[in-house]
Parts: sequence; structure tokens; C-alpha cells
Amino acid sequence: MKIRTITTGITFNSGIDIKKIGQAAEFNQLAKKQFEQNGYEVQTTRIATNSWEEYLSDLHYNKVLEEITKIENNCKRYDVDNFNIGYSQSPELIKLIPQIITNSPIISCSTKIGDSEKGMDDRAIRASAEVIKQLSETTPGGLGNFQYCAWANCPPGIPFFPAAYHKGETSFGIGLECSDLVMKTFSHSKDLNEASELLDEILEKEFSKVAAIAENVAKIFDIPFRGIDTSIAPSLDPKESIAYAYEKFGIDKFGHAGTLTLSSLITKVIKQLSVKTTGFCGLMLPVSEDVGLAERVSEGTLNLSNLLLYSSVCGTGLDTIPIPGDTSVDKIEAILRDVATLAIQLNKPLSARLLPVPGKKAGDMTAFNSPYMVESKIMDV
Repeated sequence: MKIRTITTGITFNSGIDIKKIGQAAEFNQLAKKQFEQNGYEVQTTRIATNSWEEYLSDLHYNKVLEEITKIENNCKRYDVDNFNIGYSQSPELIKLIPQIITNSPIISCSTKIGDSEKGMDDRAIRASAEVIKQLSETTPGGLGNFQYCAWANCPPGIPFFPAAYHKGETSFGIGLECSDLVMKTFSHSKDLNEASELLDEILEKEFSKVAAIAENVAKIFDIPFRGIDTSIAPSLDPKESIAYAYEKFGIDKFGHAGTLTLSSLITKVIKQLSVKTTGFCGLMLPVSEDVGLAERVSEGTLNLSNLLLYSSVCGTGLDTIPIPGDTSVDKIEAILRDVATLAIQLNKPLSARLLPVPGKKAGDMTAFNSPYMVESKIMDV
């Protein structure tokens, strides 16, 4: 298990407070050192803010872009590699996202497309679909979409990007890379009851260690600990693939019968852990970040409908999904509506990070050439 991210949330009340960026960056490095001294690898540290609509919406769009550039420059000054400006819901501001991301490789953001209280936001969904399409056409390989997602029902305090945003006083949360613990569990379990009990035992033990260190960090530096996002996030290491873990238990191929049951089992265990939690707290199935998932997509045992089905019992939505570059805005909008419908109907947080790959059609192999992603066949939509 590794620490995928230490994410510190800060609030900008009116305009950008550069001092807060510096303070958060310094805290992240100090917190990282504490975890490393306790034997953990910390892959990234990140900063997230409240919705950028709350501190930039009164500005002319040219001024908004200038302020984003100011954030970018100060992130470089403080060695911040990942900064999230939160979400937008206004179609007028959503339209600025392609320009923001195209010019700012450090900046991530998202759009809110609905919640259980007010339902789906039709205008935000359409504008979000247009952003995805435009980013696929204006960024190298369409990878600008790696920095962007659309979501429904997501709470503040998610440590994982790009859905992260913050509310309230400065605080921090932890996101883990922990699919190896699922592999360990399913490799040594004979039936569902044993798998459930063993997974609960292993996660409780390992997550409690992380929480104890985080609570100590909070006391030392007087920054509140918001919790652990107990989501099962996979690794690029084939030995830690969530798909292969399922198959160790006895599923023929991830995507075949039994996959839904194991996904539900994992989520049930996650939801009853005693550690302080924040964020999604679900099972992540990012196709382009897991060797086994990518392989099953390439073989045809895993498709978009499967992933939506698993999201109903466990998941965080559709994540890093490679789709044909010529996918229309209408079809992207329809996918976002399906995700929002599921999130609202089940009152759970779901996001969609879609990756239309320019010049590629369904069945072609991706060619991301990214250290953070694996290659797979383009999924049919």
C-alpha cells in the first residue's frame, strides 16, 4: 500500500491568496516527510480550493485566465505539481475550462452536473460534454481530459483529482493506492464470507495505521485531518491489478458473472471501517490506470455498460475511459446523463472522466505514452 496523495484544501474568499498556496505547499512537504519517516511511499501531494466560481466569477474571462496563470506560476514557485481550482456549474465559466487546462498542465478542475436535491443540471451537462470534446481536439493526444471530470453528488474533501474541491477551514485528507490489499485478500480466501472478514481485518489494520499518523500530523502542524478516502485505487503494477485480484478469487475474467458481487462486497467492507473517512469511499475502476482492466477491455469482457452497472453498487463512476475521437458531443452528453442519473437515483457520488482519443476509433489501441497510464483498446460507445 502506498499514499497516493496528501491533499490539502484551502479556501479563497475573494481573489487568490498566494500566501495560502505557499502555506499549503509547505505543510504538504512536512506531512509527506512524516509519512515517509514511518515507512510509507508518498506518490504526490496536492492542493485543492473551493469552487473557483466563488472567487473568480466576477471577473472578465481574460482576467480569469490571468488569475489562473498566477496560480500556475506560484505553483511552480512552491514546487506544487497538482492544483485543483474546484468545480464550476455556470455554463459561461465551464466554457473557459479548455483554455485553462490547455495553458496550465498543473491545474485540474471539474464541473457539477447534478445532485440529489436539485436533480440534473441540463445546461451544465451540455457544456461539460462540449468541454470534453474540445479538450480532445486541442490538447496533445486529447490528454487534457486527464485533468478534468464531470460529477454528480460529489462531496467536498475528496483527495483524488480531478473531482477534488474544498469547503471551510484549511484541512487535509489522504488518498491511498491499496489494490494490493485486495489482491492479498482474494488470493487467500475460499468463499465470500472469508473474503469479507479477511478484507475487513486487513483494511482496518492498515488504514488505522495511516489514520494514526495523519492525526499526529494534524496535532503537530495544527491542520485538521479530514479523513481517509478509503476508495480502493489500483496500481499500474500488474501484480496489484484489481481485475487480476478478482480473478485470483475465482472469477473467470473481470467483467464476467460474479464481478458485481465482489464489487459489492468490497464496498460493504469499506463503508463499515472505523477510521475517519472523506471523499468517494468506493471502488475505483480506471480503465487506463490498471493493466488488468485495460486487458479485459481489449479482450471484450469489459465494456461501458458493465462499468456503469458496477458503479451502482461500488464505484466512483467512469474513470479514464478511452473512447473514439469522433464521438459526438450528443453521445458524450448522453453518457454524462447516465452517470448523473445513477448518482442521483442512488444518492451516491459518481464522476466521469472520458478520454476521446483523436484519430482513433473503437477497437484501436491507445498510444498515450504516459507514465501514468496503460494502453488499451478504445471502448465502443
